[in-house]
Amino acid sequence: MLISIAGSSKKASGFTLLELTIVLFLMGLFSVIVIPQFSHIGEGELHHSARRLSWTIKYLFNEAALSSQEHRIIYNLSDNTYRSAVLETDGNLFSVERIPEDIQLEQNIEFMDMTISGRGTFSQGEVTVRILPSGWIEASTIHLRSADKQTLTVVVNPLTGHCETFDGYREF
Repeated sequence: MLISIAGSSKKASGFTLLELTIVLFLMGLFSVIVIPQFSHIGEGELHHSARRLSWTIKYLFNEAALSSQEHRIIYNLSDNTYRSAVLETDGNLFSVERIPEDIQLEQNIEFMDMTISGRGTFSQGEVTVRILPSGWIEASTIHLRSADKQTLTVVVNPLTGHCETFDGYREF
């Protein structure tokens, strides 16, 4: 009669070299994919202001098309704020739901200037950009500046409402 001793095994425990190689390869692959996604962390108030402005423009562009009503974005270049409005059928302007009355740029961020195709360049006062329900927004280039003199350029595509952001001051 054979008696076995509990706990003894002739198999070696641990991982093979092939298993370790596969795991290290997968970890490297995931880090190549995931780490660039964190590149926007810490990019600061300037980029945050540009993203928020871009989101607002695209949202209003879509709302104008969905509601079949003209929308407007009104920039106050002197106060570094912007607000949105919808043009009702009676000709009155009303605030757009889901968007705050006045959106303030981040602290230490300001509008440097703004160029609207066919209307010129503005550096102070109020500037209104129309967003038509037919799917068109006035082509515009917005320059933002931080307290440490870094600049960003936000370019609005008139056919899609998509905003593209560039580092530095660019004219288009």
